[in-house]
Amino acid sequence: GAEGNTLISVDYEIFGKVQGVFFRKHTQAEGKKLGLVGWVQNTDRGTVQGKLQGPISKVREMQKWLETRGSPESHIDKANFKNEKVILKLDYSDFQIVK
Repeated sequence: GAEGNTLISVDYEIFGKVQGVFFRKHTQAEGKKLGLVGWVQNTDRGTVQGKLQGPISKVREMQKWLETRGSPESHIDKANFKNEKVILKLDYSDFQIVK
């Protein structure tokens, strides 16, 4: 329905063995596959963080992927999502890995 097409923005942070296991590359690929925009980066606390934007139904799929899948070698302990809000337009043109 129309509700699934509502655009939302949400910040995420993923905890676990998520650095040095191609987590950012897989996150970017999955985000692009789902048609989402945003970014992903490593933090200096050993986590991976970023922002997702797109249709709510696709963002939900991506959130589930970030909580349960990640990259093949990763081990996800938990995923935090915050600052979720409805947006009128996307703030990004693609899904980027931020160094």
